[in-house]
Amino acid sequence: MSLSIDDVRRIAHLARIRVGEDEAVQYQSQLNGVFDLIARMQAVDTAGVAPMAHARDLFQRLRADAVTEPNRREAFQAVAPQVAGGFYLVPKVIE
Repeated sequence: MSLSIDDVRRIAHLARIRVGEDEAVQYQSQLNGVFDLIARMQAVDTAGVAPMAHARDLFQRLRADAVTEPNRREAFQAVAPQVAGGFYLVPKVIE
């Protein structure tokens, strides 16, 4: 796919970008270079290549999912304005 100067002007107009003649020629060259790169990448035979989530096999170090804080629920609810059945009561804000 190759863009003409008119295509570049139209894209700039749609994007609400003011582009001068010199810039339009420069953008045409750059955009056509991008389209050429995409065409070359699409031409590569990828049959038999397994999809990857990342270019390197990386593993995230995770900590153990263990409780490290003491249960202070009773202390927190003791200072709450209203509590019922172990839940905090709040005023209704949506009709």
